[in-house]
Amino acid sequence: MSAHPLLLGHRGARRVSPENTLAAFTLALEHGCHGFEFDVRRTCDAKSVICHDARYYSMDVARTTLAALRKRAEFPTLNEVISRFGGRAFLDIELKIAGLEQAVADAVAELPRHRFVISSFLPNVLARIRLIDLKLPTGLIFDRSRTLADWRDLPIHYVIAEQSLAAPALVREAHAHGKRLFVWTVNRQADMLRLRDSGVDGIISDDTELLCRTLHHP
Repeated sequence: MSAHPLLLGHRGARRVSPENTLAAFTLALEHGCHGFEFDVRRTCDAKSVICHDARYYSMDVARTTLAALRKRAEFPTLNEVISRFGGRAFLDIELKIAGLEQAVADAVAELPRHRFVISSFLPNVLARIRLIDLKLPTGLIFDRSRTLADWRDLPIHYVIAEQSLAAPALVREAHAHGKRLFVWTVNRQADMLRLRDSGVDGIISDDTELLCRTLHHP
């Protein structure tokens, strides 16, 4: 059982700061989080940009240059996030699309392997990461739209479950298979305490201030 789960911001401290921005990531750490989760997509000029949705207002991210996106909002790149936070935060790097695998593997090449996970809802993306480097830590994200059996059949290191699926039986089974279990998105104090007591390895929350006030440990 993990008595002290990692405390992670969901897209940073998005409850009080614009999500997937350097300010949101900084604030999550200032609240006391060990790190944060964030989303990566690719622009038409092959930049790995931090962005959750495929569209930003009228712009299709995959068909837009980074410079054009930055006329509307911050849009940090993966390399910028790693450069600023890689030495002091745990990074949950979620790949929203296929095709970014080599770029992400290159970006994390100098990071200690215990300080990050490359995660995705897409098993084919995780399989490609494994082909690039067997030792890169990977995690399958799933919710009720995916079968719970998916994670058992993949050579992954992390199981990243939507909180309604994180029953004690799943915690025990994940650990029995030698995998770490992260849970998202946990915004109620009672759920934070329940999941900590069940032995999960990481809790991802929008409300990083509440998360850290409730569960922070030295």
